Amino acid sequence: QVQLVESGGGSVQAGGSLRLSCAAFGYTYSSACMAWFRQAPGKEREGVAAIYTGDGTTGYTDSVKGRFTISRDNANYTLYLQMNSRVPQDTASYYCAAEAGRHCYSYLLRGDFRYWGQGTQVTVSS
Repeated sequence: QVQLVESGGGSVQAGGSLRLSCAAFGYTYSSACMAWFRQAPGKEREGVAAIYTGDGTTGYTDSVKGRFTISRDNANYTLYLQMNSRVPQDTASYYCAAEAGRHCYSYLLRGDFRYWGQGTQVTVSS
């Protein structure tokens, strides 16, 4: 059974940095798509960033380009999201997701991922 467990959420002031982690248990694909999504209260879920673990190709939504970095540690089946220059609009619950395949940015735009974590809350104060 696949389980994704996020950690690293918390409160940070605007301009600060935070790194989220997502540990994958029971997910043994060496090459797959992994991604981060977020959902703010009263808003639809938004794809933030995706990575193809096979070659490290990444894709980002426009609002986080240049501020967020997605990365992975394949040996430890762990996904990361480094968030810099935070703004209050980044406040949301953040979820990691996984899907076998390689068209990761397309999956991100459609939200088409099979496995999801429970989420971790991130709050940015001004």
